[in-house]
Amino acid sequence: MQASIITIGDEILIGQIVDTNSVWLSKELNKAGIIVNEIRSIGDDKEQIISAINDLFEISDFIFITGGLGPTKDDITKNVLCELFDCGLVLNDDALQNLKRLLGVRGIEINEQNYSQALVPEKSQVFVNKVGTACGMMLKRGEKLLFSMPGVPFEVKYLTEFQFLPYIKQTYKLGNIFHKTILTSGLPEAVLAEKIADWENSLPKEIKLAFLPTPGYVRLRMSIYNANDDLLALADKKLKELKNIIPKCFKSSEDLDLAVLVGTLLTKYGKTISTAESCTGGKIASMIVENAGSSAYYKGSVVAYDYEAKVNVLNVDKHIMEEFGAVSSQVVEQMAQAVRKLLNTDYAISVSGIAGPDGGTPDKPVGTVWIGLATPEKTLSEKFLFFYDRKINILRTTNTALLMLIDELEGN
Repeated sequence: MQASIITIGDEILIGQIVDTNSVWLSKELNKAGIIVNEIRSIGDDKEQIISAINDLFEISDFIFITGGLGPTKDDITKNVLCELFDCGLVLNDDALQNLKRLLGVRGIEINEQNYSQALVPEKSQVFVNKVGTACGMMLKRGEKLLFSMPGVPFEVKYLTEFQFLPYIKQTYKLGNIFHKTILTSGLPEAVLAEKIADWENSLPKEIKLAFLPTPGYVRLRMSIYNANDDLLALADKKLKELKNIIPKCFKSSEDLDLAVLVGTLLTKYGKTISTAESCTGGKIASMIVENAGSSAYYKGSVVAYDYEAKVNVLNVDKHIMEEFGAVSSQVVEQMAQAVRKLLNTDYAISVSGIAGPDGGTPDKPVGTVWIGLATPEKTLSEKFLFFYDRKINILRTTNTALLMLIDELEGN
C-alpha cells in the first residue's frame, strides 16, 4: 500500500514554521508497512488543495492531509473537501460534545467560530480528537482513502496513532517494510562508499542501500520492501559482513542519534558524564538532556566561553593559557579534568575552538577545534579542522565529541 502526505499552510511555505508532521508521519507509516511516495506542501488555497488531492489519488491508496481545520476564515480545507466529494457540511454530535468538553475545561463558551469546528463534510467518517477541538475525518474515493486532520503536531500524532492507523490495520493487509540504519564515523561519505563498494555490489536487488551523511558521521540505511523471512535473514548476514569490513567505523546498527547512544552506553555500564564547553556554548549538554532519563547519567556542564571563565571557574592554569592559547590540547585537558572533579563524574568531555566567522589565525584557522576527554584512568585530547561556517562547526564539534566518548565507552 502507498500513501502521500499533503501539508497545508502558508506558514510552511514562507518558512515561518518547520514541517515536522511529514517527518513523523513518514516514519509511522513505514513502520506500519505503508510506503510514502510523495510529500507535498501547499498554501491555504482552494485550487492548490484540489490539484494536490486529485494528483495524489492517482498514485496513492491513502492521502494524509494536515492543516486548515481551525475556526478562522483562512482554514478552508473542509469546504474544499465538500466541493471535491460533492457534499455539504453537517453538524456532527460527537465532534460537538468533544468540543464542549475541551472548551468547558478551559472555561470557554462556544461561539460561532468554535461551533464551526463541529461541522464536517456529510460524506466523511469522523474520528474524535480527544486532544484538540478539530476532529479527524476520512473520506473515500472508490477503494482509496483520504484522512484529514489538524496541523498541530501533537494532534497529528494522536489521530494517526490512535485513530487512523488502527482503522487501516483492521481494514487492509499491509506489507512488511524493513529498514536497518547503521551509524558509521571516521570515513567521509565518498571514502566510505569506496571502502564498501564490493559489499554494496553484492547486495541483492531487493535490498536497497542509501548513504545519509550528517556533520561528523555517515548513516547507512538498508531497506527492503515486502520483506520476507529469507530476505531478513540475508540482510542480517550482510550486516555482519559490513561490520567486519569497517570494524572501527561501525558504531551502531540501531537508528539512534548520538546523544541517545551515549545515554544507552552510560546506562549499560553504570557511568556518569559531565561537560565543559567553550565554542559549543552548551550544545553538547543540550543534546544530552533532550533525552528522557538523562538525569541518571548526566550531572551538568560548565560553559566557560571566555578566558576568565576558564581560569576562574575551571581553574585552567593562566600561564598555560598564555603560552598555548585557549584552543589547545593543554587547555581542553585541564577543562575536562576540572569539570570531572567538580561534578564528580566518571567521564568528562571538553571542547574549545574557533567556530567563526572571525577569530582565526594562520596557525589556528576558523574551524580549529580541540576536544578533551577525561576518564577514571587517563585524559586525552584530539585536534580537528572543520573549515565550515559557524553553525556547522558547532554541530560537527558536538557530534565529534559524542563520538569520542562512544569510542571510549566501547573500548575503541
